[in-house]
Amino acid sequence: GEDVKPFTPEKTKEIVMSLQQPAVFCNMAGNWPALHWNVKYLSALLEGKTIQFRLGLKSVDLVPQFETSCSYVEATLEEFLAWSCGQPSCLAGPFSFYDHSKYWAYADYKYIARIFEDKPEIFQDVRWSDFGFPGRSGKESTLWIGSEGANTPCHLDSYGCNLVLQVQGRKRWHLFPPGDTSFLYPTRIPYEESSIFSKVNVANPDLKRFPEFRNSTAHVVTLSPGQVLLVPRHWWHYVESIDPVTVSVNSWIELDADHEARVEEAITRMLVCAIKSAENPSDGDLWLNPTEAEATSHEINLQYLNKAVSAYLKCQETSVSGQARSSSIGAKQRTNTSCKRKRREVGCEPESCTLLTQECDFPTPKAEELQKMPFGPHLIQVLPQSHKTSVIGAVAVQSDGGDLHENEREHSGKLHCKRKSLLMSNDCETAAHQMDSDCSPCTSQTALSTNDLLDCLVNPRVISLVAQLLLERMRV
Repeated sequence: GEDVKPFTPEKTKEIVMSLQQPAVFCNMAGNWPALHWNVKYLSALLEGKTIQFRLGLKSVDLVPQFETSCSYVEATLEEFLAWSCGQPSCLAGPFSFYDHSKYWAYADYKYIARIFEDKPEIFQDVRWSDFGFPGRSGKESTLWIGSEGANTPCHLDSYGCNLVLQVQGRKRWHLFPPGDTSFLYPTRIPYEESSIFSKVNVANPDLKRFPEFRNSTAHVVTLSPGQVLLVPRHWWHYVESIDPVTVSVNSWIELDADHEARVEEAITRMLVCAIKSAENPSDGDLWLNPTEAEATSHEINLQYLNKAVSAYLKCQETSVSGQARSSSIGAKQRTNTSCKRKRREVGCEPESCTLLTQECDFPTPKAEELQKMPFGPHLIQVLPQSHKTSVIGAVAVQSDGGDLHENEREHSGKLHCKRKSLLMSNDCETAAHQMDSDCSPCTSQTALSTNDLLDCLVNPRVISLVAQLLLERMRV
């Protein structure tokens, strides 16, 4: 009975491609060898090989701990495990300058195909074929190893949807729907292709600076070993390790909608690199995320934009011809490795991003189709927080596929409020009164920075409009 799954691969893929809200799959990966990938096991596999860890403070500030503000060390998993357990042996090791009680460590975004390139046989320990993606294994997956408190700043991924297998320990996910984007104050600084960060530290929001965050709707779930979380396209997420050691494996599933997203990302890269590169380097603004190798030139960025536009138009042409041959619904998953986050780390240059030759499919099912989802003990919805309290519930899914329950803890600013219309005043006199007689800004105002301009210029809504205008120009 161990090999019997609650859903067939075909049904699971249909759910993944159709569901537009986060959900947890239970009892789908119970026989995967990857569930044995605890830190001790992985340490033995790596045989003393070092990997990079990102370190941050456990103290919670009002500002997110972006990767540009973290420290980095190279260490073995054995050294990490000793440090995370507070063993004295780590006093002279790579973690010696970081007090275990004050810091967390995270080996994040480790591509399994790279760190285990000499052991390709272990790729088959990860079996995404059970989710309807034959041929997808650990080779197309990413490994995450962290200590208690390790976290990823709140962000959304521009490309694909995400499947996450929890292996060791538990992680708490704070998810927000795409419609909450304006409430999360999106920014592209630090810049990283395909990652749109939030200025809000959702674990400790600064409501004076970011008052609209009150209007956001958090979906919080605690993922336990053996469970698989579906993060749908463009859902914001902040992830934190809540056990002493955590291990998880994920794979990004490429979608047809990524073609247009690549155009938007190419426009964003061109603007950010052009404007930030023009600044005085002595300003010390660490605007480029460590995952980006360099600020690419205008010429390279223009080539990337043209290739992204060409791939999008080719996809549209194929889609039109495909409609005459098929009436199927749903987005077809790409079996090639996703050029998702950290494009340069996996060696996916702009040229390879155009090699998406499979035909594009029709839009995903409408809302009424979601009512047919087989929710129950094997597929559990991650529901929004209670609208009646300010308590953020850490919704935990039982390992046996039981019901959800809430572990209450106080959290300010998490009230779900009725969304407000954002109105822009057209009263020019108001702005005029803020100027002195010599037309200089009044002293009460803070001077605008380059980043302030970029936050408006490369806002997702603006970039989406620019991409549409650009694509319309190409169609003429």
